[in-house]
Amino acid sequence: MYRRRGDRRGQMIADIANDLRRYSVDAQHVGHAFAGLHGLNGTDLHALIAVMDAELAGDPITPGRLGEQLNLSSGSVTALVDRLERAGHIRRDRDTADRRKVFLHYADQGAALAMEFFRPLGTRTDRVMARFSDEELAVVHRFMAEISTSVREHRDAVRAARPEPPRRAAD
Repeated sequence: MYRRRGDRRGQMIADIANDLRRYSVDAQHVGHAFAGLHGLNGTDLHALIAVMDAELAGDPITPGRLGEQLNLSSGSVTALVDRLERAGHIRRDRDTADRRKVFLHYADQGAALAMEFFRPLGTRTDRVMARFSDEELAVVHRFMAEISTSVREHRDAVRAARPEPPRRAAD
């Protein structure tokens, strides 16, 4: 992404950009290994991450919001959710206030599989984080949050710029 530059700041920026790229690729490999082990595809994995992120934020995701995040049609989301539910990875729960609304949650079986697979990575991550002070972690957190926002904004701009797929003519 960035080429090495002669000045210290430029060099650091290039190194960080390259580290982020390598991290992204390595994290994708780990995710794909989990997916392959459990008969999931890339979209399934992205859906599970979206469900987990929503739960961690205390704002469970609906199938409609999941479709928006993954850029999928409602029919594709239904097939995806059905597949993940049958495999024991997620469950559907109706909103107690509005029974028409459905929330997606990580199912106990799916959470147990993920915990077993990712526990060693969590241990390694904990060891790395222990080497940083609270102040350093705060800076890293702010940096990662802003980088993540930047990447999502770029993703959304790319999606918006794509032409609509051609529709089949009615017979």
